Amino acid sequence: MSLKPPLMELPIETAEKGFYSGFSMSVAVVSKIIIASLVIWAIVFPEQAGSVLNAINSFILANTAYWYIWIVALFFFTCAILAIIPATGKLKLGVEDDVPEFARFSWFAMMFGAAIGVGMLTWAVAEPVYHFQNNPDVIAGTATGSAQDNVINAYKWSNLHWGFGAWACYGLTGMAMAFFSYRRGLPLTVRSSLIPIFGKHLSGPLGNVIDIVAVVATILGVAQALGFGVEQFVSGMTRIGIGGLTDAETGTSNTLGILVSITIIMVASTASALSGVGKGIKILSNINMILSIFLLGFFLIFGSTFFGLNALVMGFIDYIVNLPTLLFQVFRSDGVEGSVATNQENWQGAWSVFYWAWWVAFAPFVGLFLARISKGRSIREFVLGAMVMPAIMCFIWFSFAGGTAIDLTLNGDAGDVIFSAPDGDKIFAMVIYMLGANLGWVMSVLIVVLLLTYLVTTADSAVLIVNTINAAGDEGPKARPHIYFWGVALGGVVAALLIAGGPGGGLKAIQTAMVIGAFPFSIVMVLQCVSLVKAVWNDTKRNNAGIQSTTDAVGITSPAE
Repeated sequence: MSLKPPLMELPIETAEKGFYSGFSMSVAVVSKIIIASLVIWAIVFPEQAGSVLNAINSFILANTAYWYIWIVALFFFTCAILAIIPATGKLKLGVEDDVPEFARFSWFAMMFGAAIGVGMLTWAVAEPVYHFQNNPDVIAGTATGSAQDNVINAYKWSNLHWGFGAWACYGLTGMAMAFFSYRRGLPLTVRSSLIPIFGKHLSGPLGNVIDIVAVVATILGVAQALGFGVEQFVSGMTRIGIGGLTDAETGTSNTLGILVSITIIMVASTASALSGVGKGIKILSNINMILSIFLLGFFLIFGSTFFGLNALVMGFIDYIVNLPTLLFQVFRSDGVEGSVATNQENWQGAWSVFYWAWWVAFAPFVGLFLARISKGRSIREFVLGAMVMPAIMCFIWFSFAGGTAIDLTLNGDAGDVIFSAPDGDKIFAMVIYMLGANLGWVMSVLIVVLLLTYLVTTADSAVLIVNTINAAGDEGPKARPHIYFWGVALGGVVAALLIAGGPGGGLKAIQTAMVIGAFPFSIVMVLQCVSLVKAVWNDTKRNNAGIQSTTDAVGITSPAE
């Protein structure tokens, strides 16, 4: 079969006037109904909602371990291979004359801030501490929990969850959308990335379903990040002297704390979203990157520097050496309760499978955002900036922040001060222990400000991305009422599920909803892999044959790929 020019037209029906002018009503209205229904259900029937969601969640986690583990491996190798092969790595996400809109620092700052900054502030300390106490190696008896011989294992597993696999989820989806939008001139939306498979059928109901799945996954994935962030934000405000925001028994956020935090975050994020990517989000991203570097510098200079450096180097080496096994290994129970196999399966379901579901749920939001800010960059540059460098930043953060917590407990006299604190409070407990009450208070204020910038950046980026998908990939319609709606809806999802879950159980409710929302989009992402590889491969052949493969050939249409 002769090679033909690619499909460069994908009309998506949008309203021409009225409240939804410029928006795909099929996507926008249905997405709003689904999210609004979830919020109302969680508030009006919290017990029923929790029971049903938990049942679905348990079924998914019990039956999709192989699926999640192996598809993340697929995403990693797809991104890596496309970047390494000379012919594909040099392909530009755009036409030849396109140049990047943002300088590298701002580009990287926006990627990092919107993608993972909120979770990193919580888990850079909490996760190495968790794995230092227990992980599959401890369960198997090859390492000792909370002992020196388990330090490197703690980083091997932390690096797995926040390393190349995590960022490959974002990179894959972002690269697919950027490739088809900027090379083909197609709408910047999820459905466009599946053109080589479904062709013009994506203009209709099939494409609408794909975009709806992306919107729902985005809201639930971002809600998960904001849920962690709200808990930590409340912990920070309590540490700096604002009382009455936590539950006396559990130490977690009470209803007042949740509502105050959500209100602050969503008002600020909605205002930022109204200003667009090039203004509010860019400025906030630069601020939180500078503050992040400052805080990291504090741990480098005043923390357990040599311990952290050893954890960074040895943990990274152990991670790389074991990466092929880690990416494909699935622990399965032998049916015996309390056995090594059963405990390892339970651990993987609670950690690795949950994380992969979270990153998948986050992928349509982060992916589209990465695509939006990456026009004009090559595939190789995109993978380096979207998958490799952010992972390395996470390795550094986890090694020096978490390493300081482990060292102060293992070799210092911190006792149980850090380890016993709630997850979101661990970083505050650590800096106050290190600096004392007064300087610790100052550092806690800085962390609260940094956390707020991350939360606002994440939320306002999500609102803009959801509106872009609803508007058939068009960033043009600012549609203030719709920005207000999604700002309120996102805050509503977080608040409703946190409150419905009760003291200490709110995050579990959000996690459950997120895992359920992630599964349909995981199927879309596998299709994106196939679609992107097919399109990139055909474009290299088109270039060699002198056949136009970019949007310069507007008006030329043909069957997809």
